[in-house]
Amino acid sequence: MANRGRATFAKRQKEIARQERAREKAAKRVERKETWVKPERKGAEVDPDIAGIVPGPQPLPYDILDEEPEAEKKEG
Repeated sequence: MANRGRATFAKRQKEIARQERAREKAAKRVERKETWVKPERKGAEVDPDIAGIVPGPQPLPYDILDEEPEAEKKEG
């Protein structure tokens, strides 16, 4: 029966150690959150590859627009 008591004691010690590590981690998280400094951003630099692109539907290419009237003439 004494063996069972030691196992319970060891479990309790492990649990206490786990709780202590959890408290330390929580304290570090709070400290990091308080000391975190938002990085300063420079002016918005435009990527030359995407400069002038407008979100949303894009206009049809000109060659498709030129072909549509010819197709309508042939059908009618």
